[in-house]
Amino acid sequence: MKHRPASLRRTLLLGILLPVAGFVVINTVVLYRQALAAADTAYDRTLLATAKSLSEQLNVEGRGEQARVHSTLQYSALEAFEADNRSRIFYRVSGFAGEMVSGFEDLPPPRAQLPDQKIYAALVHFYDDEYRGMPVRMAVLLQPVASSSAQGMSTIQVAETLELRQTLARQILLDTLWRQAALVIVIVGVVVFVVQRATRPVRALSHALTARNDNDLSPLPADDAPRELQPLVEATNQHMQRLSHLLEHQKRFVRDTSHQLRTPLAVLKTQVQSARRGDIPPAQALEEIGHTVERATELANQMLALAKVEQLREDRDAPLMDWTDVVRKVALDLAPLIADLSLDFSLDLPARAVTVRSHEWALRELSRNLLHNAIQYTPTGRRLAVALVADAQTAALTVSDSGPGISAALRERLFQPFATEPQRRSGGTGLGLAICHGITQSLGGSIELVNRETHGTVQGLDATVRLPLAAT
Repeated sequence: MKHRPASLRRTLLLGILLPVAGFVVINTVVLYRQALAAADTAYDRTLLATAKSLSEQLNVEGRGEQARVHSTLQYSALEAFEADNRSRIFYRVSGFAGEMVSGFEDLPPPRAQLPDQKIYAALVHFYDDEYRGMPVRMAVLLQPVASSSAQGMSTIQVAETLELRQTLARQILLDTLWRQAALVIVIVGVVVFVVQRATRPVRALSHALTARNDNDLSPLPADDAPRELQPLVEATNQHMQRLSHLLEHQKRFVRDTSHQLRTPLAVLKTQVQSARRGDIPPAQALEEIGHTVERATELANQMLALAKVEQLREDRDAPLMDWTDVVRKVALDLAPLIADLSLDFSLDLPARAVTVRSHEWALRELSRNLLHNAIQYTPTGRRLAVALVADAQTAALTVSDSGPGISAALRERLFQPFATEPQRRSGGTGLGLAICHGITQSLGGSIELVNRETHGTVQGLDATVRLPLAAT
């Protein structure tokens, strides 16, 4: 099953809203518990006030061990403390020895030990309990009772049912929930609006690319794009520029190939027809046909080499090659041609390896075209020299011929395809220097052709290619 790419808007919304929703839930629970604690504190004050009201109705009767606590309180007096008749209050007053004084006898006795109180100064303790099957909130007050004849500590218990507290708790919960819900809705609206607005340039860029023609490789407008999209737009424009260059090169290659191959093929067709008619002897016809085929083959090979140079521009992972070894092999391959012309040939190569980053075919094509061009322009028996030198950062290959040099007319279109001089020994294709120039640029180097002059007379041409040395 094909993996569905994640949505940028969905990722942003979930990445923002989920943590916010989690925080709101936690905050709601905390606020609810704090509100309940505050409500308990408030209602516990009422219970304490009730217990203190009971303590004001106590007195001591009798003396010594016969002293007893007596209460004059009537239950009807507690109705004032029962809020809105939604809760009931029960009480019990115990004497010095824990005997029943007044109130509800079945009210559970207080817990064995009362903790120290920090909220109220009185000796009072609050806790939750159960009475007659109902949950209640219990307040236990230790109240000193004294008279002129006796004194002691009385225990006052006041229990209140939880209807009012539960109603308040529900109200607090509902108030908290709707406020938090309103907050979440506001946050969601703001986040959705901001995310929609922030991703609008991405959608606009997508629509602009979708609406383009297939052959439209013009740069995308980058001025209105957000800062975060600038690297993407620039990278896209650079890629489109490379595609445009490759497309233009392919068009030019097809156009030049069709134009250049048409001539040798037409000549070949004419030669074959002439041979069939017997206009010339068979041996001469075969020789002319072979020469035409050889020239067409050379043209096709060089056209393919020129096309391959464009692929080399996009290759960023070339291996390490020894340029010295490549130049030596090229010189050996062309040695028969040099010998046929009786050229005064010299080859000066360093003893150590000269390492550059390139594919072998590129270095070989570069070196071969330079040397082959020099051979074609060097008169018979004249001097031809090849030298390779290297310093700390670059390597330089210089091919020096004894030909006529470069004319002013050719220099204007020196590295264009199919540019050639009439002094060339064979017609040639005019692609050699264009190939050398393309390979040199793709390898990060430079190529220079300089006429060698003495007293204003051209003695030959020095073709120098410089390439950066590879770090080893």
